[in-house]
Amino acid sequence: MPDDRSQDLDFLESTVGELDAELLGGPRTLSARDLAERARIDIEVVHGFWTTMGLPHADPDDHVYTERDAEAVDRAAELVRDYGLDLRTVITVTRALGHTSDRLALWQVEALVEDMAERYELDDTSARLLVLDRLAALAPVLEAQLVHSYRRQLAAIAGRYAAEFGEQRAPGPDRSALPLARAVGFADMVSFTRRTAGLGSTDLSQFVQRFETAARDIVSAGGGRVVKTIGDAVLFVADDPATGALIGIRLADALGKELDVDRETTTGGLFEGARGVTPVRVGLVWGRVLSRFGDVFGPHVNLAARLTDIADPSTVVVDESTAQALSRDARFVLEPQPPRDLAGIGTVTPVRLRGATTS
Repeated sequence: MPDDRSQDLDFLESTVGELDAELLGGPRTLSARDLAERARIDIEVVHGFWTTMGLPHADPDDHVYTERDAEAVDRAAELVRDYGLDLRTVITVTRALGHTSDRLALWQVEALVEDMAERYELDDTSARLLVLDRLAALAPVLEAQLVHSYRRQLAAIAGRYAAEFGEQRAPGPDRSALPLARAVGFADMVSFTRRTAGLGSTDLSQFVQRFETAARDIVSAGGGRVVKTIGDAVLFVADDPATGALIGIRLADALGKELDVDRETTTGGLFEGARGVTPVRVGLVWGRVLSRFGDVFGPHVNLAARLTDIADPSTVVVDESTAQALSRDARFVLEPQPPRDLAGIGTVTPVRLRGATTS
């Protein structure tokens, strides 16, 4: 007679098999060779598709793919065949999907595990098994929200591009300049290592989540966009220097303060997540950047990051050029600081930025 552990493993394998078919839209009946023949492409392109998606590719004749997989590969080939996109562009678009969806799926599943553990007072293993049991039912809702969010983000980008570039009919005076004028800011948690030393997985997760949630809420409410979070820091952008400055000041003022704001009396519970978050240092620069791979690049991004190193806790520091862009705005007070040498940058004269009503 099989022991209980053997029965549990058989049950788990059966559950995973059913979940696999449910999530992938059917059984794995196709090989990479089948996918290549259907899309009329070389098998190396099929392998490249799965690699750029961040997923392993199997032996060409192993039946590990589904009908939906075949449709996805054919759509990628269609971008080249019918829409004229360069293959390198398709690879970039596919890589973006793989990178983003991998992080998104992990983020959401871990959030579900945490919810199950807290709601039903389960240990970590039991919570994960419960999520596994409920994932098929939750997946359609999560998928629908993903598509809705994606289309809203595309619409938002289209709106920004129309507003920013719609009146331009000729190239700017310097065609070699980086294309986008943006306020770039870094908010870096103070003493992150010391404050998180000794925290267990649950407490550490909640600590980081509070920071990221509060920072994203403040940036979004202020009219900016979070580019990414980097462990103990958040990188954000805004379309004009004043918007970036107001966001930077709000981050410095709100994070790290023991705010006692009731969720019901604050629009959207905006500052609920800020309670108990460590203070931040903020560096902000107005300049031109390159946007690629969901990130921003350029000397001004590097400068903003370096300025956080010399900012005091709960303060915002800008460079002289950004201070000049903000100098006529009565909402801001600008206080030049002594020149400093910044690694990889050189000597700069930092300027402390604060709100005009801030003491």
